[in-house]
Amino acid sequence: MLAVPEVGLQGLYIGSSPERSPIPSPPGSPRTQESCGIAPLTPSQSPKPEARAPQQASFSVVVAIDFGTTSSGYAFSFASDPEAIHMMRKWEGGDPGVAHQKTPTCLLLTPEGAFHSFGYTARDYYHDLDPEEARDWLYFEKFKMKIHSATDLTLKTQLEAVNGKKMPALEVFAHALRFFKEHALQELREQCPSLPEKDTVRWVLTVPAIWKQPAKQFMREAAYLAGLVSRETAEQLLIALEPEAASVYCRKLRLHQLLDLSCRAPGSGRLGERRSIDSSFRQAREQLRRSRHSRTFLVESGVGELWAELQAGDSYVVADCGGGTVDLTVHQLEQPHGTLKELYKASGGPYGAVGVDLAFEQLLGRIFGVDFIATFKRQRPAAWVDLTIAFEARKRTAGPHRAGALNISLPFSFIDFYRKQRGHNVETALRRSSVNFVKWSSQGMLRMSCEAMNELFQPTVSGIIQHIEALLARPEVQGVKLLFLVGGFAESAVLQHAVQAALGPRGLRVVVPHDVGLTILKGAVLFGQAPGVVRVRRSPLTYGVGVLNRFVDGRHPPDKLLVRDGRRWCTDVFERFVAAEQSVALGEEVRRSYCPARPGQRRVLINLYCCAAEDARFITDPGVRKCGALNLELEPAPADGGPDAAGAPPGRREIRAAMQFGDTEIKVTAVDVSTNRSVRASIDFLSN
Repeated sequence: MLAVPEVGLQGLYIGSSPERSPIPSPPGSPRTQESCGIAPLTPSQSPKPEARAPQQASFSVVVAIDFGTTSSGYAFSFASDPEAIHMMRKWEGGDPGVAHQKTPTCLLLTPEGAFHSFGYTARDYYHDLDPEEARDWLYFEKFKMKIHSATDLTLKTQLEAVNGKKMPALEVFAHALRFFKEHALQELREQCPSLPEKDTVRWVLTVPAIWKQPAKQFMREAAYLAGLVSRETAEQLLIALEPEAASVYCRKLRLHQLLDLSCRAPGSGRLGERRSIDSSFRQAREQLRRSRHSRTFLVESGVGELWAELQAGDSYVVADCGGGTVDLTVHQLEQPHGTLKELYKASGGPYGAVGVDLAFEQLLGRIFGVDFIATFKRQRPAAWVDLTIAFEARKRTAGPHRAGALNISLPFSFIDFYRKQRGHNVETALRRSSVNFVKWSSQGMLRMSCEAMNELFQPTVSGIIQHIEALLARPEVQGVKLLFLVGGFAESAVLQHAVQAALGPRGLRVVVPHDVGLTILKGAVLFGQAPGVVRVRRSPLTYGVGVLNRFVDGRHPPDKLLVRDGRRWCTDVFERFVAAEQSVALGEEVRRSYCPARPGQRRVLINLYCCAAEDARFITDPGVRKCGALNLELEPAPADGGPDAAGAPPGRREIRAAMQFGDTEIKVTAVDVSTNRSVRASIDFLSN
């Protein structure tokens, strides 16, 4: 088997395998501009990863930033007392008399593009701007979803403000992260003046588990630009997957901190009106009282009371229902240390709470005209924000058993703008429309029936339930009896009722933590203190490179035949590093060795490919795509062309790369074997 990557390489394989050769790929093979000659040294059809304990950086405090689609916040804990989680202080603005532990994900920039404010402050200031003045300001909200939906995400991707002006997405995210950095550090200085300034904070950023590698790298690049960490101290920043963070937190909860939707009092719709899950596990407690030693060990090892009541090895689903996405993960609790093992790759989709907002916008379009709504958003952006805030307040009160209509205030500028644009008033528009479940109130409000409000939830809620049902049908998930419903959208009584009604009869116990909106944030802090708690993950995709193999008649397609110097080779073979759905433990490494083609070569660039299929054969197969590049920056080769420090002959320089697929990000390290020095290695997923 010849294993020369497809990037037009001319390096020599160092080793004795008769299946390999210095033959380059054909001229038609895909290339990158700076691809350099290399030849892999190790076979990898069924690689056996090597485990290596991840190195932990020193830190004094963990600060986690839950950067959400609709709301964001931060929390922290000190290494000296890791489980004492300190929530962020009360945010400025918002509803008077209400303590807000999160703030809206709203960013306001001046007309010149400079940072002005974030959160409630940004929302309130933008609200108070004169309509004409507001046109020049850049107001961004719910912009996190743009990173998920972008199919060609790069460092140059742009975001559109409410007024239609565009700005590089990287700068928008960096402004927001810089705000959280300064806010958090100021609070830390107030609480602990003696805290060292340098390298003292481990930062944790939360992202949806269904985000692909480019989106995760994008968040890291934004963190670099914001100054959270530098590239030289990259290990001080962790990317936490949102449902994983929730799972880490839920495993520590006690029974009185959980609410079981199957125990909901008839007709109740509020979170506090349900009975505790404690009584639901009374029978399990009696059965396991005989095995007190196992139970005591679990509690003492940091696992919450709930897990001590359940059988060893039980698994559960976490459904993170946020503002932008629903994110599902399946974990099994491992004894004796209480670590977590992922049983099936993360799944989900764009079925967050913003789907309800979009349904409301579509409803307005049916009543007043899609073209009018688009014009109003563009010419009266601040008033549009006011309208969305009014709807958000009523949306949160919606419930399956609520009686009475819901009133949604229309801004005066909406009423006036409509009359000027259409020549008649909004009441006339309502009478003429086909929407008969929305009426006009003389107080200047839209009156929606509860049935109409609940109808706005249905497409999004149905998408969530369908994803959960599809997950539960997987063979890897059979036997799961517990579902944690977490995330900001999980506070909705409409969603809670729908999930329980659909899944409860199947024997699935649906559980909601009391502080459901803060579950991810608190779990991210715990994850930052002990990132090894998730011991095994499933690779969401198959990753590898393109290589040449010896051509075998009847096995390889004729159009892949390359004849060179009388030898026959098969081009574009997909050499797999890790397969989709493969279990990969934290710290496991997939190793490859490469030989630069030229003695003075300073850079090696290797194209990476990925696909959803486990059995792809060629990089030209349907679904296989170039997803990134492995970049190795080399120091100058040994001088004088003589043997190197390891005794290897000139021109035979071995670079050994080790890739880890078991973390939340794909990582790579490399060593120059001739000098035993580290080589600057990185994987770039944003330059495609």
